[in-house]
Amino acid sequence: MPSEVIYNRIAMLRAERGLSRRELADALGVHYQTVGYLERGEYSPSLHLALRIAAYFDVAVEVVFSTEPFPRLGSGTATA
Repeated sequence: MPSEVIYNRIAMLRAERGLSRRELADALGVHYQTVGYLERGEYSPSLHLALRIAAYFDVAVEVVFSTEPFPRLGSGTATA
């Protein structure tokens, strides 16, 4: 049976927007340590929290969370 790890892009989305963990936590109504636990994959969010996070960043939940690891950015062969 596969592991029930939930991968996420919270740290990347947060960094893109210049938010601290505390600022994101305050916006979501959770403790700032919860954001850290989520980012490190030490805690899987409830469906309600996952949907709130996606809504906060104005993206589909699949953009933030996945059951498979996200590909590393910059690992492709795209050219500028």
